[in-house]
Amino acid sequence: MSSENILLVDDDIELCALLKDYLQAEGYQIEVAHNAHQALERLQGNGNLSLMILDIMMPGISGLELLQQIRPRYPLPIIMLTGRGDEVDRIIGLEMGADDYLSKPCNPRELLARIRAIFRRANPQTSLEGTLQDQVLRYNGIELNPATREVRVQGQLIELTSAEFNALGYLMQHSGRVLSKEQLTRWVLHREFTLYDRAIDVHISRVRQKLGQALENPAEIIKTVRGQGYIFVQQPMSDSNS
Repeated sequence: MSSENILLVDDDIELCALLKDYLQAEGYQIEVAHNAHQALERLQGNGNLSLMILDIMMPGISGLELLQQIRPRYPLPIIMLTGRGDEVDRIIGLEMGADDYLSKPCNPRELLARIRAIFRRANPQTSLEGTLQDQVLRYNGIELNPATREVRVQGQLIELTSAEFNALGYLMQHSGRVLSKEQLTRWVLHREFTLYDRAIDVHISRVRQKLGQALENPAEIIKTVRGQGYIFVQQPMSDSNS
């Protein structure tokens, strides 16, 4: 049984009751908020929250607006609930720092799988392919430490979400090798890649943006291989002797 504390934010009272009962039966502690103001109160009053499930379409302050407000202050993982056709909202939400999304009406079992996947990828694992290894990786001025979950670029600490950290970690761990979107989705998000799924693309894009704070051409280090996936390209740099 789990003891993680989850905040569910959705204006649909019946759906919240259903999901709360289902997730509590799986061992999670569930708090509920039906609008952005209640969500902010729960966030400020409970420092032990482990994850947020956030509906994008809410009256008043929308889920996207709430996400924009809370992401700089609260690093907890966030799963967005979106309408089936709201691809733009999904991409915007991922770019703003959400970890994953699920279309409504959502299947409670699939939501449970997404929650478990996020908690799994937040914990370092030691193995060969498909999980991050323990050793510190140093390429192209980038240092990634799986034990501390820290990334430094030219000595500067870069803040990455759990998904962004894992995406960079797997690419560095398999440097010089093309990793498909299917592989990265399975390893980074712990779920299967689906048609029109842009989640891994957005996470890679955000990694490039953040690396770009300290590197001139991050797109030349993490390259897109059209129709195949992504590759981390080792370049001869001054840190190669470190």
